[in-house]
This record gives sequence, C-alpha cells and structure tokens, in this order.
Amino acid sequence: MQVNNEMNSGMENMLIDPAENVVCAIDIGTSKVAALVGRRNQYGKIEILGIGNCPSFGVQRGVVINIARTVESIKKAVMDAERQSGVKFKKVHVGIAGQHIKSLQHRGILTRNSNDTWISYEDIQKLKNEMFKLALPPGERILHVLPQEYIVDNEPGIYQEPIGMMGIRLEGNFHIITGAETAIQNIERCIMIAGLEVASIELEPLASADAVLSKDELEGGVCMVDIGGGTTDIAIFESYVIRHTAVIPFGGNIITEDLRDFKILKDQAEVLKKNYGSAIISDDLKNQHVSIQGINQTGKKELNLLSVSKVISARVKEILAHVAYQINLSGFEKRLIGGIVLTGGGSQLKHIQQLTELETGQCARLGFPREHLASTKVAEVESPIYATGIGLLIRAFKQMDEERMSVEHNVLLEKPFKAEETKEIEVKPEFAAEEEVDQPYAYHEHKSKLKTGSLMSSWGKKITEWMGEDIKDFEK
Repeated sequence: MQVNNEMNSGMENMLIDPAENVVCAIDIGTSKVAALVGRRNQYGKIEILGIGNCPSFGVQRGVVINIARTVESIKKAVMDAERQSGVKFKKVHVGIAGQHIKSLQHRGILTRNSNDTWISYEDIQKLKNEMFKLALPPGERILHVLPQEYIVDNEPGIYQEPIGMMGIRLEGNFHIITGAETAIQNIERCIMIAGLEVASIELEPLASADAVLSKDELEGGVCMVDIGGGTTDIAIFESYVIRHTAVIPFGGNIITEDLRDFKILKDQAEVLKKNYGSAIISDDLKNQHVSIQGINQTGKKELNLLSVSKVISARVKEILAHVAYQINLSGFEKRLIGGIVLTGGGSQLKHIQQLTELETGQCARLGFPREHLASTKVAEVESPIYATGIGLLIRAFKQMDEERMSVEHNVLLEKPFKAEETKEIEVKPEFAAEEEVDQPYAYHEHKSKLKTGSLMSSWGKKITEWMGEDIKDFEK
C-alpha cells in the first residue's frame, strides 16, 4: 500500500493544473463512460490531449441505476484521461440523455423602460432567465432555454440576438428542454462522489450536433440521429435554430440482446453485431456462416449470417420507424435539405446508411467529429462513438465565451462615459495689416487672408489717386 501511495503521489506531481483554454468532458453512456480532455488552439480548433474509456455497468437507457458502479467507471475513465493528457482537472462538463428528457415551446415577453436606449446583452439574458421560472410538473428541472426567434415591437423573424436594436417590447419564442430531477441529481451525485465538480450538464443530442453538423446543414435543415447503446437521440435544426428534440428508448444494446436468442453470450453477440452484422438483408449472406465457441469449450456453434442479418435489420427498421415518426411530428419532413446525419456507436453498423434512406425517404450520411478538431496524436478520437464527448468540449468553450462576453458587457456598463475634452479658442477680431502677429498655426491661413486684403486695399488707394491726378490734368 505504501508503494502504491508513493506511485500515486508521484503521478499527481507530474500532473499540471489545466490552463484557461483546457476543459474536461465526461460522456456517461449506457455502454461506456468516456472522459475527454481538450484544448482550444489559436485557430479555434480543439486539440484532444487525452481520452479515458471504461465500460459502463451502472447506466441503463441513459439513466444511472447503480451509483457505486457508475462512480467506479467515472474514476477509471478520468484517471486514464489525466494520465494521457498530463492535466489534472477538478471541474467537468457532463452529458445527460434518457427517455425522461422532454421539450416544450414557450414565448417570453420583456417590456423595457425606455425607447431611447438600445437592446443590450443584459436584456436578452433577463428574458432568458424568466423562462427558468416556468411552472413545471413536480419532479422536473429545466436544462436548456434555446431561443428560436425574437420579436421587437411586433416585428417577427429576428433569428439572431437583437442586440443594438431600438425597441420597447422584446419577445422571444423559446425551445425549453426539461429532465427528471432525480436523474439529474443522480448524475451530479456520481460526479461529486468521484471527487469532481459539475461545471455544466448538457443535453447529449445538442452536444453531438455541435460536433458533427456543418453550417450548411444547420441552415438548410437537418435531422441528427445519435444511435447510442441505450437510447437514440434526435435533434432537428433549421435556419441555425433547433426545432425539435426527442429521445427514443432503443439503441445498439437492444440489437445485442436480440442476437442472444441464438444462445450465445452477450460479449459474443456484441462481437457478432460489430464484425459480421448488416442492416440490409442480402442473398449473398445465405451461404455464409460464422463459428462461435461454446461455454467451457463445449463445442462450436455455426450461425448463418442471413439469419443474423434478419434479426438486426428488423430491430434497426423499428428504430428508424420511430425516427421517421419524430420527423413527421416536427413538421419539417419536407424542409430537411441536409437529410439525416447518423452518429454514435450504432451508426457503425454495416449498411445502416442505405437502410436509413430506404426507410425514411431522406438522404443520409455518417457524421464524424472532424470539422472542429485539430491534429492530434489520439487517432481513435475521430470515431462517431466520441461525437458526444467532443460536442461537450465544444459547448464548454461556448459557455466560457458567453461568460466572458457577459463580464465584458458589465464592465462597459459600469465604466462612466467621459466626453472628449474641448478647448475654447479665443479669436481676436482684428489683426494689424503691417504688424507681424505671433499666432498659433491654426490662424496662419486666416492671417494670410487678412494680409492679402490689406495689400489689395492699399493698392486700390494708389490707383484711385493716380486716376484722380489724370482727370485733373485732362480738365486743365
């Protein structure tokens, strides 16, 4: 024990405190707990410094059902991430999902005191904070208040924050996401027992969307489908605004459970699904077989891959039927120019992209979290299974930027306005024509004009005298 303690203390001395641009995110999923440490470089890209991955045994369908086993998985994942990154952290950003997640639409109204001042960042935050005071059913907590549209003095269609505009009546349509209070508290308790602090709790579909969706897809309309182990998360975006969210209580694990009907172990069913499974039934699989070792070397089983594919395809079609229902429920089925983007561990199933297009009628692609990543030595980070964790890092940096913006805005409000000092310059009404007057540079032009006028007047007098003498001579 003494040797282990010395090794642990030595390792802690090697770890350094994270800098301002280094954050940690923990994805507590049904199949795994992943801890990621990331740093934002000068180009705004995220460099992954370390990843810790541990199987999850205390989570079912996105909800913690065993505190002790979940804490054990969190500690192991965090320890691996700290060892790999060389960064010791205290605060973490955590993702949450599960069937308890719900969403609703609500409009908020803020009447400003004066029309002589423009709408400020503080006004926008005040309107958002009012949404957190909504009366909800017992046992629910608001997780996110996401603006969809702003209305200033009955002028709709303002999708960006109307900071700087003039107006008395400020309204906003908000997409509000809620979750079960007990589920949120269980996650917070697991993080606390693991010796960490919760910096924020983010909805996992939003995090995954930030990681895999492009700007063109967010503008044109897209449905992000994150197929995890216990749940399938859906988020629909259009015009850079989230329009619909849903959580389906089916994921990749239910396919694994279906394959256990072949009388094989869970681990064997998982390997069978990943290595030989296919979402589309093909006649070519009719003559293909795979051999699986029995328990305690009791013999081998020969499984026909066509039969395996039929089981997998039936379950995937059921999941995609729920996805199609949620798309139709949102009312954006004809406005998804970007189609469907599949991500998560379940998206790695063979031919799932083609089956998605057949079942939903939408174009589909696989989403990889590459756009926001800088070059890194951690090669496996580009896998869809880490899309949620990378998205949590992205949202963590966004939160830091918003907090910095709020502080800067408050500083500007508190800073007194100082008008530029002006000096009154006394201008003398007259300048002597012949005398040289010592005046500042600003008067040189004016002074030259006065001198020019004096010369002209003297020459005029002389010409008049000459003309007068000529007239007298003529009269004589």
